[in-house]
Amino acid sequence: MNVPFLIAKRYFFSRKKRNIISIISNIAMIGVAVGTAALIIVLSVFNGLEDLIREIYSSFDPDLKITAVEGKSFETDTEFMNRIRQTPGVAVVSEVIEDNALLRYNERQMVVKVKGVSENFFEQNEIDSAVVEGRSELIYNNAYHALVGRGVQYQLSIRPSNQFVPLQFMYPRNVKFNPLNPEGAFNSLNIAVGGIFAIERQYDDAYVFVPLNFAAELLEYGRRRTALEIKVEETAQVEEVKAALQQVLGDAFKIQNSDEQHTSLLRAVKVEKLFVFITFAFILGIASLNIFFSLSMLVIDKKKDIAILASMGATASTIRNIFLFEGALVAFIGAAYGLSTGMLICNLQQTFGLVSMGMATSVVEAYPVKMEVEDFVMTGLAIIVITLLVSIRPARKAAAMSVTENL
Repeated sequence: MNVPFLIAKRYFFSRKKRNIISIISNIAMIGVAVGTAALIIVLSVFNGLEDLIREIYSSFDPDLKITAVEGKSFETDTEFMNRIRQTPGVAVVSEVIEDNALLRYNERQMVVKVKGVSENFFEQNEIDSAVVEGRSELIYNNAYHALVGRGVQYQLSIRPSNQFVPLQFMYPRNVKFNPLNPEGAFNSLNIAVGGIFAIERQYDDAYVFVPLNFAAELLEYGRRRTALEIKVEETAQVEEVKAALQQVLGDAFKIQNSDEQHTSLLRAVKVEKLFVFITFAFILGIASLNIFFSLSMLVIDKKKDIAILASMGATASTIRNIFLFEGALVAFIGAAYGLSTGMLICNLQQTFGLVSMGMATSVVEAYPVKMEVEDFVMTGLAIIVITLLVSIRPARKAAAMSVTENL
């Protein structure tokens, strides 16, 4: 039988508590509940945003991406490509040439990212599902076609239905500039518009997909490639395939999984989540100060009880534990209400989308939320630490009073 806990529970649930101590205890409980619920909801929103970022980029990013550690391109040959294709777990290998180029359409022009891809590119990417106008194929009717981002289309007023006006790409050649023939310093190739895609603004406003051979000719890359994009077999583990490829290719190449391709963005989300957790934990600590005040007043109110318990042989640690348990009851019951409320609100948001993003151009209509066990554990640990910090001083004061009574 845990005597300190039984006495603390008696104090907490006593029906005779109709004074300021009871009011302060209830306020402390409500404060902990509100702070806990807010913390769970905000952390769940950050989890949802992190998953949303991964979902948005999943249609564009490969499972693994191979790039050169030094320089922006590397040489490839049949033997090199076969070594990669024969690596266990590799399903599809797409060749990529990506660089900036000047794009002209009618009288308008802008700098875009030209991404030349091999014919098997759409076997591992879902960009074809993001095509909102035209076709996703880059080669049909024995002709090359370009897949243009929605933002590029708006800026250049591109009309895919008008096949009489092609896109004109220009790229600087590695030759000495001749002022008498300035256009000779540029490679210039035309290509028809095949379709328009809409994924995410970062890509829609900058990217144009073209066939690999077209990009190689425009940029004069030959057998050089800027990246190789890998689709991993469904039965294989991405990290295992990554390790195997790194062993095959050596230290001259960098291999990134889908998260590592957006390290800075995902790290920014995690850092913001950490600072939000610290901020709300601080607010929760301020709300828990009421526990300190209620326990301090309870110690004074129960001075006679402390004297009686001390005369009956209760030790200072027993008296201290009574008030530590009292503070824990206030905090944990409030936390239980807060966790339940937070879970309920998150479930309602997931099911009904109660709070919208408030933007017509947002990717999703409502704020995404995702509850994780890690957040509940961290919130629980924060409440335990805060409760201990605000309860220990009144508890020590009660223990000191019991020693004084014994003397």
